[in-house]
This record gives sequence, structure tokens and C-alpha cells, in this order.
Amino acid sequence: MSSIVESIRAEYLRYKTLAEGAIDQLDDSDFSRESADGGNSIAVLSWHIAGNLKSRFSDFLTSDGEKPWREREEEFRARTVTRAELLEKWEDGWKTLLGALAGLSDDDLKRTVTIRQQPLLVHEALHRSLSHVSYHIGQIVYIAKGFRGADWKYLSIPPGQSDTYNKAAKFETAAAQQAAIASRITRK
Repeated sequence: MSSIVESIRAEYLRYKTLAEGAIDQLDDSDFSRESADGGNSIAVLSWHIAGNLKSRFSDFLTSDGEKPWREREEEFRARTVTRAELLEKWEDGWKTLLGALAGLSDDDLKRTVTIRQQPLLVHEALHRSLSHVSYHIGQIVYIAKGFRGADWKYLSIPPGQSDTYNKAAKFETAAAQQAAIASRITRK
């Protein structure tokens, strides 16, 4: 039986893989394009996710999750980036999160951390963060799918294939879904 922390880590990685599966299908020029409704670009969303993860999980158990060095408003500035720049920023945030999770045990879940001077139990902070990340990753996937149109490679069960999938379900764990996405999507 895996630990609760390991289960949460696996879900973060599931969402990380979904975003990367979407990003892998795009050209560099797509990263800075606004969504069809004029919303944030994938570059902006990636900067925001990375900034949030780096701030929240640097010194996770010992300092406020909203660091004084974070410039949240800057994360939302329109930017033009290359794939290498986007992935470097992206990985920096994820590296901070995964490093913090590696140091946690289930016993830490009842400890208290602060975010913007508000106390939260560690498990509350983790669930809050996972929800925040998944929300923005959903936006990344949605934007990328819109850009790709008919050339989109589905990251989950494609439309019309639910019955076939249900006969031999194999992507129900986070690790299995990550492996499936990685096998279907190749970097542009």
C-alpha cells in the first residue's frame, strides 16, 4: 500500500504529464498565442504554475508559501518564449515541488504550514495546490487542443472509444496514464 503523500505525488505527476503531452504537440509559436477567448497563453500559464510551485514549496514546512521574492503579477505578463525556455521554467517549479514531497511522510500531513499568513494543515495545503495546478493544466490542454484542431492526439480516452476502453481499462492509475501519454506523444 502506498502512502498518502505518494498518492498525491502521483496525481501531481499525472497532471504534469498531461500538460507536457499538450505542450509536445505544439510549435514554439503557439506558446505565446492567447487562447481563442483572449485569455492567458500557455507561456503565461506555465510561468504562473512554475512560480506558484516554487513559492509554495521552497522551505515548505518552515516558511510562508507566498515568498517575498515571488512576483506573481509578472507571471501573467505576455511573453514570447522558446520551447527550451518554457520547459526550463516549468521544470524549475516542478523540481521544487517534487523535492518538497520527497521529504514528506504521512506523519507530516497533520503539521501546519502557512500560505499568505494563513495556517493550513499540510494535507490541506497539498490538496489546495493540486487543485490549483490541475485547474491551470486543464486550461493548457484546452488551449492546445484548440490550436491543434483535427491533428490533436488525445491524452485520455478519445471520443467514441469509451466502450472499447472499458473492456480493457488500463490507464486508471496515475503511472499507467503517464506511460500511455508518453508512448503516444512525441516531442515536436
